[in-house]
Amino acid sequence: MAQSVGIKDVARAAGVSVGTVSNVINRPETVAAPTRARVLSAIDRLGYVRSESARQLRAGRSRIMGLLVLDMGNPFFVDVARGAERAARQAGLGVMVCNSAQSPAEEAEYLSLFAEQRVRGVLVTPADATGRNIEAFRRHGIPFVLVDRVAEGTTECSVSVDDVAGGALAVRHLVDAGHRSVAYVSGPPGLHQVRDRRIGALNALAEAGLGPGALRELPTERLDVAAGRDAGARLLGLADRPTAVFCANDLLALGVLQALYAAGVSVPEDLALVGYDDIEFAAAAAVPLTSVRQPAVTMGALAAELLLEETEAEEGARGHEHQRVVLQPELVVRRSSLAAR
Repeated sequence: MAQSVGIKDVARAAGVSVGTVSNVINRPETVAAPTRARVLSAIDRLGYVRSESARQLRAGRSRIMGLLVLDMGNPFFVDVARGAERAARQAGLGVMVCNSAQSPAEEAEYLSLFAEQRVRGVLVTPADATGRNIEAFRRHGIPFVLVDRVAEGTTECSVSVDDVAGGALAVRHLVDAGHRSVAYVSGPPGLHQVRDRRIGALNALAEAGLGPGALRELPTERLDVAAGRDAGARLLGLADRPTAVFCANDLLALGVLQALYAAGVSVPEDLALVGYDDIEFAAAAAVPLTSVRQPAVTMGALAAELLLEETEAEEGARGHEHQRVVLQPELVVRRSSLAAR
């Protein structure tokens, strides 16, 4: 294995001190032109590449922002990452994207990794409903912003969507189409997003004079297509089957759609279907999917901008006040819910 070239090797080859090499790299204007040329020639000849990570650790300033999401297999979080990366790049930073896979244990490991790497700051969509992982991470003094989650009981910044309003949009649309019994294919009950969308669904039913019994919940352990197919199979087995289905995200809805299609159940004629997130695949499904759109790219960009503002404030460049930004969702109606009862 080839041995890496260090700053001492460059100094030896150029016949100067290590300090002079450091000045050529970091403050070239302070070094005389002939000496600078000799050092640059040695750097080029030896193939020296400075250790950016070591330099950042010495300065206490990383050029990396951490992003920890629930599921990088979900296009929604890919869009969040796109928005964050765009804002970070404009500030000269990179983004380290990690996937907790909805696991509190994996979330804790990645937060520890971010602390070890001394990243500039972290954007995180929490997987741990207890908040213990976030509380432990707070002790490191690294700024963070919650994404797709309201910062309840904390002083940190957050950027989220009003999921109660989103759940109400979905079910109000179904009620207006004549449905009086709705299945809610949810995800892990510990996720705030899942709970808030359920509250919104119940609110819409109550507005129509329907009690909580009009909502049949089918919980899932995960928020993916496979979990949606399983929920679809359970839905088909119900003796008193609802006429409409609201899913906590589009991946679940696509899985439900697959299960219904395989069983010969027509959407929307036999069952209306509404998802959440409005990922790109929603419009391209075999039956284009009605969905509650979240501005994912905007969410990621705003979260990154808040984080950058906070880190600049810590460095004395500007002031910063913690904010809770709540964006509004939008219902996008497509064929999957258009058959009236």
